Amino acid sequence: MIIIDGKKTAADLRLNLKTEVDNLKKKFNKVPGLTVILIGEYAPSKIYVRNKEKSAEEIGLKSEIVKYPKTVDEKTVLEKIYELNQDDTVSGILVQLPLPKHIDNKKVIDAINPRKDVDGFHPNNVGNLSSGYKSSIPCTPLGCYLLIKNIEPNLSGKKAVVLGRSNLNGKPMTQLLLKENCTVTITHSKTKNLKEECLKADILVVAVGIPKLVKGDWVKKGTIVIDVGINKTDKGIVGDVDFDEVSKSAKAITPVPGGVGPMTIACLLKNTIECFKRSLV
Repeated sequence: MIIIDGKKTAADLRLNLKTEVDNLKKKFNKVPGLTVILIGEYAPSKIYVRNKEKSAEEIGLKSEIVKYPKTVDEKTVLEKIYELNQDDTVSGILVQLPLPKHIDNKKVIDAINPRKDVDGFHPNNVGNLSSGYKSSIPCTPLGCYLLIKNIEPNLSGKKAVVLGRSNLNGKPMTQLLLKENCTVTITHSKTKNLKEECLKADILVVAVGIPKLVKGDWVKKGTIVIDVGINKTDKGIVGDVDFDEVSKSAKAITPVPGGVGPMTIACLLKNTIECFKRSLV
């Protein structure tokens, strides 16, 4: 059984990205720029944004954080996004979620130029991914995809089961697996016989937010299991998969923490570089 080391995979990816940034700087005399808009004092968001900034600077990206109080009005945020859309030194724009209730998520996401949408949430990018065209891919499912491909480069014909149908992970994950010629079943809270569906999987991706939902007898021998869940419990951080049980039968499994999480930020950096390269065309 392989414990998939997300930290090492992310570190290797960042190293490759740093080399790519160095080469871009030599060739074009400029580097990709990432601007993050952070609203309010929500502690997890602040930590996450700080880590994004640190990682961006480590690989040589131009990094900027625009901070607003929780009380900022929607118009101010939208005007800032329009300004960044026009700024040639900004390759990627990310508005850190969640937003205060008085700010419309959809309006904010729609305002970002799709070519600078490093989160891959703009409808244009969602549609392009679904249609198999070039697009920015949401960072977490992209990270999951790269981890799976490290274990099994040829996914053609594999049976994949995705637990969770969110726009952030479940739906884009499904599109990525379909592109690899997997047969994909997407499941959710209304799915009947969920355990039986999971037992069919060669690849199982779980993102539901329920601690240790997937038990050992839900997974057949030889399955690749990707656990996206991060749940705070009395016993610490756990995933959506019962790691101790499932690891007995899985071919490979991501731990929580240290699995998918580190890949998310690395893939954000990758998306920023891709947006920069597309802007040169």
